[in-house]
Amino acid sequence: MNNAFVRFIRPAALVLAAAALLALPVRTPAQGKKSASGEQFFIVASVDLQKSQLLLKYPTEVTLLARASDKTKFTDENGKPLKISDFRAGDTVWVLSENGSDGVTANSIRKGRMTVADLHRYYLDYAEIK
Repeated sequence: MNNAFVRFIRPAALVLAAAALLALPVRTPAQGKKSASGEQFFIVASVDLQKSQLLLKYPTEVTLLARASDKTKFTDENGKPLKISDFRAGDTVWVLSENGSDGVTANSIRKGRMTVADLHRYYLDYAEIK
């Protein structure tokens, strides 16, 4: 091979390799963050009433399939009782769940919005600007 060609290719390959590493996706720590009460924030993607399951979506677009049991407590923002059939795609919810051998089971699902303070606390790395 031409010596000038080899001197050009090595640095170019290093630059391409570095660019490829920088393009790799970074897992956001927010997917695992929980509120002080242990709840996590989701957007309801879909509800399967026959299977008592909710497809929940983190704001990062990662999904989680959660099963509701007969012990799952459903409430609105004011603590009033709801049923699984009261939830629709697009609803925002706070979920307290546990992982079991048969998947994720929701212990409680509370309709509720995310405040700006919550957004900064759970999803943004910088302090809220006042």
